[in-house]
Amino acid sequence: MNAHDSERIKGMLEDLGLGEAPSREAADVIVFNTCTIREKPDTKFAAYIGDAIAQKRRQPDTVIAVGGCYAEAQRERLFSLYPDVDVAFGPGSIPHLGDWLGAGGFGVSRSAFGIAEERRFAATLPMHRERGFQAWVQISMGCNSKCAYCIVPSVRGREVSRRAGEILAEVAGLAAEGVCEITLLGQNVNSWGRELGTDFGALLRACDAVDGIERIRFTSPHPKDFRRPVIEAMAECASVCEHAHLPLQSGSTRILKAMRRTYSRERYIRLAEELRAAIPDLALTTDIIVGFPGETEGDFRETLEVVEEVGYDGAFTFVYSPRQGTEAAAMTDQVPDELKHERIERLVSVVQAVARGRNEARVGRIDEVLVEGPSRTEPELLRGRTRRNTTVNFAGHARAGELVDVLVESATSQTLHGVQRAAVTA
Repeated sequence: MNAHDSERIKGMLEDLGLGEAPSREAADVIVFNTCTIREKPDTKFAAYIGDAIAQKRRQPDTVIAVGGCYAEAQRERLFSLYPDVDVAFGPGSIPHLGDWLGAGGFGVSRSAFGIAEERRFAATLPMHRERGFQAWVQISMGCNSKCAYCIVPSVRGREVSRRAGEILAEVAGLAAEGVCEITLLGQNVNSWGRELGTDFGALLRACDAVDGIERIRFTSPHPKDFRRPVIEAMAECASVCEHAHLPLQSGSTRILKAMRRTYSRERYIRLAEELRAAIPDLALTTDIIVGFPGETEGDFRETLEVVEEVGYDGAFTFVYSPRQGTEAAAMTDQVPDELKHERIERLVSVVQAVARGRNEARVGRIDEVLVEGPSRTEPELLRGRTRRNTTVNFAGHARAGELVDVLVESATSQTLHGVQRAAVTA
């Protein structure tokens, strides 16, 4: 979602006549789009804003704007923490940035902050896409879940679904511009449409019917909203990719209850089995938090067991990070940092072993790959992603945006390697 918002911010500022500076030092306006879901992004932001403030003191006309979730979380004290910041805006008030900077010559409304109650979809703004053949499509904003560890509902607000007609008009427009892969975005993407009298499965089917769209992805879903209509749409729609990101967070039912995740270990495993039965070649990835307050060695071992039983193709693993104002931050049985880091090392080892086995099972198969450009680690090779969202480095000749067939020759826990067999222009 932040990547989408950043592309909208760039597009909006370009629409105002600003161009992207070659470096921060050359910029008239420095915009930070922040995350605050864990402590690490806050720490990185503190370092970056320090550099920007030093630049502003050398070049007083420099404008500093701070947006995103950290700005919203700190809205009552942001300007006292950082007096050199000129403008701040939450994730639901991105269009305000254009209002403040739109008066030519930077008629900046100093110390201004967008009002959360005036939330607007960033999807209505111009977009500066990083790739011409892929696009983010925002379908909702906010979240109605109340996970004990999560600050997102308080910084992005209650869930609001964007109307289907607006979404489909955007998707059709993207297809006309040559986009062949879209990713539908929401804090809880598969609960879209409840207040509109429809459901996410119907939206997947409608997007699948748009000519020119070859691949449809979505993130991030919640297990509680993976209902039959969504699973059936995934199985039956040709352009919906065989990949589901299914956040687990913990394999312990006791910890899941403390997290307020609204499902048990057993219910989660049944859902994973149901998805794989409906979509035989499905790749499953997940999110896992280590060291949630009260987590015992037994709870942690249950998480390792679920990783092995479900057989994930990949996982984002996180050390629990207390967020001010959340229920979990006030819990008294916090897990020591040293133990959290010891456990995450064990978890990563198991995740990688399982993922390596899943990837090695692809060796000898031919997978369709959407070419993204040169390999980051081996420039003589090309890089792309399969429909199952696995990165592939391969020998071949194709342009970014082409769909090609790749024979998989080897695998690691995170990537496949192979050679191009055939290519079809998307």
